[in-house]
Amino acid sequence: MSKVLVIGAGGVGSVAVHKMAMNADIFTDITLASRRVAKCDAIAESVKTRTGVTIKTAQVDADDIDATAALIAQVQPKLVVNLALPYQDLSIMEACLKTGVHYMDTANYEPRDEAKFEYHWQWAYQERFKQAGLMALLGSGFDPGVTSVFATYLKKHHLDTIETLDILDCNGGDHGQHFATNFNPEINIREVTAVARHWENGDWVETPPLSHKQTFDFDQVGPKNMYLMYHEEIESLKTHLPEIKRIRFWMTFGGAYLKHLEVLQNVGMTRIDPVMYEGKEIIPLQFLKAVLPEPSSLGVTTKGKTNIGDIATGKKDGVEKTFYILNVCDHEEAYAETGNQAVSYTTGVPAMIGAAMVLTGAWSGAGVFNMEQFDPDPFMDMLNTQGLPWQVKELDAPLAF
Repeated sequence: MSKVLVIGAGGVGSVAVHKMAMNADIFTDITLASRRVAKCDAIAESVKTRTGVTIKTAQVDADDIDATAALIAQVQPKLVVNLALPYQDLSIMEACLKTGVHYMDTANYEPRDEAKFEYHWQWAYQERFKQAGLMALLGSGFDPGVTSVFATYLKKHHLDTIETLDILDCNGGDHGQHFATNFNPEINIREVTAVARHWENGDWVETPPLSHKQTFDFDQVGPKNMYLMYHEEIESLKTHLPEIKRIRFWMTFGGAYLKHLEVLQNVGMTRIDPVMYEGKEIIPLQFLKAVLPEPSSLGVTTKGKTNIGDIATGKKDGVEKTFYILNVCDHEEAYAETGNQAVSYTTGVPAMIGAAMVLTGAWSGAGVFNMEQFDPDPFMDMLNTQGLPWQVKELDAPLAF
């Protein structure tokens, strides 16, 4: 029996448990838990309708270590898959250590009161997980996650060394809303408004948010403006693939999104520090999240495609070469399969695959690990069979910017 406990009932959690149910030979017993059990029950009903598989549901406050540990002890899973908020990573890791269970997530920890996306809080758990004989797999989404596996796949099969790596994340979908985010609005806006950082020649280079723009023609999407941003896989890749001289992360944004975001920033609605309102402290960004459309509700109206991949330049047998490895995912096809749009799908499917790597023993070890520390091949094979097929192209020249 490979029991798994999934915590988090947003779009990513929904996709993950749907895909787990479609792989019942690996995931023989699935429990989905969240602060609001009604969301879990609705997802369980969809899973039953679409796959015929019954999953269990539970209520848990993932900020409460003891309550989370009690649920883990009750369910007795082999693995806890954390698809809750990044603020809750450390409390769930603590609960896993208390109960002797493997841990996995899709996004690194960040404190509630500061937009800081760094791995050091979780890497600090290395010795505790190692001594307990437990595995913690960090960042098994698409970016981070698949983008790191893409890099190690290119290094294993196409390049002896990687000198420059550009991660390109394009969402060419249209959800028909004036302003909405395709994943948790609070996390999304904190990321986008943070100072941009990339790694170059052994040091961090910082630039103002959204100040560095390039246009790129994305396969099956077309030309889009993309902006230099900081993303956490830069930190782990520069640590585990230290020969890389430059790593950059780019994400596309439409003009309407940026216009609305600028106004919201100017009027203080993206602040994460508390303000007083009618005698109560509120966090403006959390209030904004409450009035924006729920990302999981966007699937029914979203059309178009995502295109996410890596462009790596390095040497093979002493000759400089550039390869582009990418996935294109269709919003409407993702919705037809799981009831969720492609942004949730491209994170939820890799979450399922990462969990499969742990449960089957394809990836194993004691301690805290990032995706690029393992053999990419079994993960890449499952991407092709589980709805995220990829392709590799050799380019004539490195990126010109």
